[in-house]
Amino acid sequence: MSKLFDFAGHANLFPGGSIYPNLKESRLFLSLGNHVDIFFTPRKRSCISAPFVFSDEIFVEKQSPSIDVLPDECLFEVLRRLPQGKEKSICASVSKRWLMLLSNIRRDEICSKEAAPSLEMEKKLTLCDKKGGSIGTKVGVEGEDQELEADGCLSRCLEGKKGTDVRLAAIAVGTGHCGGLGKLFVRGSNSTCGVTNLGLKAIASSCRSLKVLSLWNVSSVGDEGLVEIANGCCLLEKLDLSHCPNISNKALLAIAKNCPNLMSVTIDSCSNIGNESLQAVGTYCRSLRSISIKNCPLVSDQGIASLLSLAGNILTKLKLQALNISDMSLAVIGHYGKGVTDLFLCDLQYVSEKGFWVMGNGQGLPKLRSFTLTSCHGVTDLGLEAMGKGCPNLKRFCLHKCALLSDIGLVSFAKVAQSLESLQLEECHRVTQSGFFGVLVNCTGRLKALALANCLGFKDSPFGFPLMAQCASLQSLSIHNCLGFGDFSLAILGKLCPQLQYVDLNGLHGITDEGLLPLIEICEAGLSKVNLSGCVNLSDKVISVITKSHGSTLELLNLDGCKHITDESLVAIAEHCSLLRELDVSKSAVTDSGLAALACAVQLNLQILSISGCSFMSDKSLPCLLKMGRTLLGLNIQHTNAISSSMVDLLVECLWRCDILS
Repeated sequence: MSKLFDFAGHANLFPGGSIYPNLKESRLFLSLGNHVDIFFTPRKRSCISAPFVFSDEIFVEKQSPSIDVLPDECLFEVLRRLPQGKEKSICASVSKRWLMLLSNIRRDEICSKEAAPSLEMEKKLTLCDKKGGSIGTKVGVEGEDQELEADGCLSRCLEGKKGTDVRLAAIAVGTGHCGGLGKLFVRGSNSTCGVTNLGLKAIASSCRSLKVLSLWNVSSVGDEGLVEIANGCCLLEKLDLSHCPNISNKALLAIAKNCPNLMSVTIDSCSNIGNESLQAVGTYCRSLRSISIKNCPLVSDQGIASLLSLAGNILTKLKLQALNISDMSLAVIGHYGKGVTDLFLCDLQYVSEKGFWVMGNGQGLPKLRSFTLTSCHGVTDLGLEAMGKGCPNLKRFCLHKCALLSDIGLVSFAKVAQSLESLQLEECHRVTQSGFFGVLVNCTGRLKALALANCLGFKDSPFGFPLMAQCASLQSLSIHNCLGFGDFSLAILGKLCPQLQYVDLNGLHGITDEGLLPLIEICEAGLSKVNLSGCVNLSDKVISVITKSHGSTLELLNLDGCKHITDESLVAIAEHCSLLRELDVSKSAVTDSGLAALACAVQLNLQILSISGCSFMSDKSLPCLLKMGRTLLGLNIQHTNAISSSMVDLLVECLWRCDILS
């Protein structure tokens, strides 16, 4: 028996009977018969974590005093007497309950310390008096907090599952003594416990320095939360509301009335915001500079008219997209938009040719500098000419997906747009070589940048074009995926553009060395950036001419997809291009030998190198890449199947300061 119980002779063996002298105590713990032998060590007592009170055969745990038993009202009175700063943040870490209570204490609810100033407060007041200051200037701990918070130097962003009321409350409490929250971005919210009006109330109570608020896809936030922001964050300068279906005119009205510093408003896909909001913004926001409205079905001509008539003189940027507005809105813009410098109109299905014609002839856009038109079926030749006349200071013009625009309208616009410096055409399929070169002829001396993208009306065939003067002002030429743009068109360009510095010919499968060489050779200023990505018929010959003629100025060279480019081009680059910083030879025929030539070039200091998809590259290029790694900041070796994973690991380890894509 002693072996079984590890009995050492110091314990006692009690014969049948109760082990407790108090029978009541026995019944509470054990239910054993009177004839059971029990082995028991008296000195070893049961571990009890808290005192118990036995009464009427029921034991009750005696509760220790705790502040948690206080109701919210009493705890609120305690917390509002906390000093501002770290003490408040520490208390907010106790529990979610304390955090939410602290975050909802408004500035005017904080208990004043003037009745019983601390020793530190008295020292600072004394110091202020010695320097000639007065007690009434709010010098001291509380004054310092207010000054720091007014700075609004902190920025916070919550995305997806991180977007909850608890996190907003923590931000509200934690940023108070760190300079104050200046910018808050909420991108979506948690599906179960996401951002609601309660979270915005916490921000409004503690972050009076908030200047930028962006809410995207936050369906649980309604008018109540934004009204709290309006009342608590009067310094708000920028408001961005996207996909917030529960926010209506009531919230925007409160923002407009209480935030006089509001400069920028973005409203995107908010189904309950309409004309009343735009009228309020135009009436009360006298600092308004930029407004963007997209896909808001309740916004109509009345709202646009109210906004422009009230704020047209101070508004500088206006963006209207996918709205149910008509020609009347464009007429209002053309009459009242005297301060507008940037105008963006997109997907306005109910605007016709008449609307653009009236806007252009309204003579109300004297300061317009940048104009973008996208997917507006009302853009025709007649309307385009009128806009050119009505915008005398227009410098940048972008036309995207204007199906009815032709060469006639484009040339007419170029003739009357006396200040035009940049023209961009995308998916304007009725524009041909005639319109393209007509722009160059009529914008001689002022056009600096010309860009074409996905315009399928070009046909590379000889056509009768009169002798033209050179467009000596053109510095940037970009042509992307215009399949009909070939050698003949490039040959004409080679005679017209002697001052090009940036040439971007992307996806032009029809051009060859013979077509590109005249354009390269005529450039007198020296090319700094050349992008020939996707020009599959180019060879080492044209690269040799580029490097010899422009090697002293060339900074970027993109040969991605030029399958006929070999090591000969890399040798020419290594020999002539001392300023080259970015080189892309992806999917070309270069090998390890060409890379060795680059590595041996003493004057070359490449920062970005891409050899993605180069099937002739192997592990032999490792020493060259390590040598070039002294200056490299980015290296792309994706889809180079001959390079082993062990070499990739070694590159990652050695080139620790370089961003490697593998």
